[in-house]
Amino acid sequence: MTFSANAGKFYIDGEWVAPLGNATLDVINPANEAPFMTIALGGAADVDRAVAAARKAFATWAFSTREDRLELLNRVLDEYNRRFEDVAQAVSAEMGAPIEFAREAQAWAGRAHMEAAIKALEDFSFESKRGTTQIIMEPIGVAALITPWNWPLNQIVCKVAPAIAAGCTVVLKPSEIAPVSGLIWAEIMHAAGTPAGVFNMVNGNGPDVGQVMAEHPDVDMVSFTGSTRAGILVAKAAASTVKRVAQELGGKSANIILPDADFAAAVAAGVQGCFSNSGQSCDAPTRMLVPADRHAEALDIARATAAEMVVGDPLDPATTHGPVVSDVQWAKIQRLIQIAIDEGGELVCGGTGLPDGLTKGYFVRPTVFGGVSPAMTIAREEVFGMVLAIMPYDSIDQAIQIANDTVYGLASYIAGTDMDQIHAISRRLRSGTVNINYPDWDTHAPFGGYKQSGNGREYADYGIHDFLETKGVVGWG
Repeated sequence: MTFSANAGKFYIDGEWVAPLGNATLDVINPANEAPFMTIALGGAADVDRAVAAARKAFATWAFSTREDRLELLNRVLDEYNRRFEDVAQAVSAEMGAPIEFAREAQAWAGRAHMEAAIKALEDFSFESKRGTTQIIMEPIGVAALITPWNWPLNQIVCKVAPAIAAGCTVVLKPSEIAPVSGLIWAEIMHAAGTPAGVFNMVNGNGPDVGQVMAEHPDVDMVSFTGSTRAGILVAKAAASTVKRVAQELGGKSANIILPDADFAAAVAAGVQGCFSNSGQSCDAPTRMLVPADRHAEALDIARATAAEMVVGDPLDPATTHGPVVSDVQWAKIQRLIQIAIDEGGELVCGGTGLPDGLTKGYFVRPTVFGGVSPAMTIAREEVFGMVLAIMPYDSIDQAIQIANDTVYGLASYIAGTDMDQIHAISRRLRSGTVNINYPDWDTHAPFGGYKQSGNGREYADYGIHDFLETKGVVGWG
């Protein structure tokens, strides 16, 4: 399948243009380890061109009307829906996502965030009055958007759509590991008639493109999603020009199963949530906290749940879980599984190596550890694979203490039936999101983290706010 005719180009100032350098990168299908596309990699000169186009377009787009922006976003949504299957197939190839998951979760997320941004813009208040002062919310300027490989369309759309809704112009750098869906997104923006320079895209790696974008004096804001390690580098690069930095970073989310929960259902759903997207979600419930007297029961349920998972060919309808995205990611997961074994974790199922029957591809065995203590590496480091740590607790207070005992603070989960108790616990958890009894994904809820999980919030009107400056005109009358 030919995913894009523009793999060797960048999208700048309303046109597909040749890169100024000649660096390229093969895109690998992680299910079979074979390259299936080659993309161009940009450099500083390409970033300069894209930023200059965005800066020029900002002079006009910043003063566009709400109606102008809504018309554009609705055209983008229409075009996205027309290319929906192309997006799903691209994500399946570049990430190894099972095709139904690619459609129902990955590609769906792009559509859902477009719809949420449109609804938010329809209702958004850009001006208000406080006494004789007029408070005006204005676009911050040129926004550099750096997105990850694990939820490519989710992160592209929940940055691009709010930025454009706010009146900003953007330069996007998708992940070079999973760039194909980004190319299709740029084609969607072009087909929707996006004014020249409002949206620009340059492919490349972190040091040669991402860092240059963050340092660039004509970029007013950086919105970054990725690892905490990379986020620190982005923040340092942006500091010299005192630009705003919004970040959604790593996580090590706790899942507290309360004594009154429907235990079998809650534990099974927790395993499934942790292993969804092959474990490659920053807000995955990777630390399951269970009452100590039911620890053995939890291990049995988790083992049985993992045994039902089918890891294999993403295009096989029977497959429930595909590979992880790269050889680098696979090796990291294997290392952390072995460390957990060496540190005394009880290996309930899974372990190192490829799943039975598979000889190639970056597949991980669904792995559960029991008896995990807060000091173990598996309880502290983000694995980003199908690896779950089950941790016993003796009291609710201890469960909350364990849940908060992390440098991260992206998400938390609670399963139980006493809603008064759940509400009280949710107020004590130091995370940007608390999920109660595994709710449906809400693209209108604020998304972002405490502590080293980042700053700022994404999704719907919260995303628009991040791309705005606040002006007070005193004495307006």
